[in-house]
Amino acid sequence: MKPATTLSILAAVAVAPALAEESAWPHWRGPAGDGPSPDAKPPTTWSATENVRWKAAIPGRGSASPVVLGDRVFVTSAIDTGVGADGKRVAPAPPPRADRAPRSGDRRRRRPGRPPGGSRGGDAPPQTRQQFVVLCLARKSGEVLWQKAVNETVPHSGHHADHGFASASPVTDGGHVYAHFGSRGTFCLTADKGEVVWSRTDLGEMRTRGGFGDGSSPVLAGDLLVVPWDHEGESYIAALDKRTGETVWKTAREHPTSWTTPLVVEHGGGRQVIQSGEGSAVAYDLASGRELWRADGQTARPVATPVAGGGMAFVGSGFRGSFLGAYQLEGAKGDITDSDKVAWTVTVGTPDIASLLLSGGRLYFHSGKDGILSCLDAGTGEAHYSRERIPGLARVYASPVAAAGKVYLTGREGVTVVIKDAPELEVVATNDLGEPVDATPALAGEELFIRSSKHLFCIAE
Repeated sequence: MKPATTLSILAAVAVAPALAEESAWPHWRGPAGDGPSPDAKPPTTWSATENVRWKAAIPGRGSASPVVLGDRVFVTSAIDTGVGADGKRVAPAPPPRADRAPRSGDRRRRRPGRPPGGSRGGDAPPQTRQQFVVLCLARKSGEVLWQKAVNETVPHSGHHADHGFASASPVTDGGHVYAHFGSRGTFCLTADKGEVVWSRTDLGEMRTRGGFGDGSSPVLAGDLLVVPWDHEGESYIAALDKRTGETVWKTAREHPTSWTTPLVVEHGGGRQVIQSGEGSAVAYDLASGRELWRADGQTARPVATPVAGGGMAFVGSGFRGSFLGAYQLEGAKGDITDSDKVAWTVTVGTPDIASLLLSGGRLYFHSGKDGILSCLDAGTGEAHYSRERIPGLARVYASPVAAAGKVYLTGREGVTVVIKDAPELEVVATNDLGEPVDATPALAGEELFIRSSKHLFCIAE
């Protein structure tokens, strides 16, 4: 850890997707893109039956997180039709690795449905047509109000064995919902009826490392939909007009595959897009796509999304190395790697899949993919506690979220541990849904929405 400058406690979050609405979670990282809800008061205790208002089956497979606005909940999925490109039925493939029973003598035995620790390679390209769908559910009842297939095709590549073809989370502004399926297209639908307003299936064909497939989510900022496109080909980041789908700007990137989602930050009267990437984090002017600043240090194929607040941005990654950098936005220009704009850095125990959480001037993050948590003072980088193992959590893909003085930590087995949002580690409750969970929960009003491998749960007292 390398502290440089000391800031006052961070109070106001400066991230601005401009989507905040009372009792809403319109983006996979919440109203401000950093993980907390400013007004939600969800339950802290539940089980597979206790405090479950409703439980809705979600067809197909995916780990996209739900988003919530008004009286509606949106989620995406990919459904295997079982039909090949020629229209003929294809014999079923072996079940996904997460559902296979342990082999005889396997010491890593797990209960049925428990996901494995991870995979080193992606699944082979499918032989069947996949149907890419957006679903809208009634917030009060879980009733499916509409389900729209926006594309149906045989994907050119496979996906990570732990996931499917629907990993990117949608985003909504209330009037429309925007769904991104990477190589299979980006779509704008009406929120009330699910009618397709525009579609972009010409953005490219991703060739991701390991054949792991697409995964980064788009971000809505004003009238722009920001779409990341880091892969083993010609990488770029682009902004589309949310009303028409037309490209407003497109900026080339030298970064190979990553699965991180951009962060839009408002600072100094303007807005910038901060995008992590292998080797460095880069900020772009939201209006033009022009590069503003960059900082080296990020590890291979980042997944964790940055957060920002109090005039600083925090970017971390944890695969084949560990790095977390805190950057002062005021005056940041050009290469700031070795400048005084680097407030502090951490080079141990940083997150891989799960993103950072910024709440109450504290920065929370898992170590790698594990249920090991650190909590730092966001201004100084000093640890409130460091690499503490959270009982009940083993492997973690979902990002931590916060509301009403609590932090919610969800593991891959479906266990959510609730801790106090405080400098001292204190477990409030441990809750088990009994189904694997990789998607980040959504907090809205007095409800908690959790997407498992098969269902979408509404948790409420």
